Amino acid sequence: MKKLVLAEKPSVARDLARVLGKVPKKEDYFENDEWIIDSAVGHLVELFMPDDFDKKLKAWKLSNLPIIPPEFQLKPIASNKKKFQQLKKQLKRKDVECVINACDAGREGELIFTYIYELSKSKIPVKRLWMLSMTDQSIKEAFQQLRSGDDLQALQDAARCRSESDWLVGINGTRAVTIK
Repeated sequence: MKKLVLAEKPSVARDLARVLGKVPKKEDYFENDEWIIDSAVGHLVELFMPDDFDKKLKAWKLSNLPIIPPEFQLKPIASNKKKFQQLKKQLKRKDVECVINACDAGREGELIFTYIYELSKSKIPVKRLWMLSMTDQSIKEAFQQLRSGDDLQALQDAARCRSESDWLVGINGTRAVTIK
């Protein structure tokens, strides 16, 4: 079985492949008998826009405000849909035993990974690679100290809360101010 490493950026995936033993490039990701190393290109997934869940909300009217979705749902960002589909395919592979979240250490990196993982509907167990530096030594140490995906649930919750509150304030505030 292989370990899938999901980095936030292609340059980080390249560095991880080099440090983990010169994992060869295959198309636009890296793979050998032990590792699959792939990356997002920043945000690949976003929250539904108002007209995604109710077509009448495409019109900007005060009578439509406030807009509060029945539930927040995710969709691939149109310009990055192909990359999302590739990562979804990686997250569904039968030869993968775990996925390692190697997105940037922080709330935004956590959100990028969480949204990709959630929208892919993957059930593969998650580990967290927490790197504070991109030196070879720091990368090696981080792989020796992988954390459980559950260890960072609070950070994941904070990231989701920020994303959803930005949506609520941004959508409603922008429309209200623009209309007025």
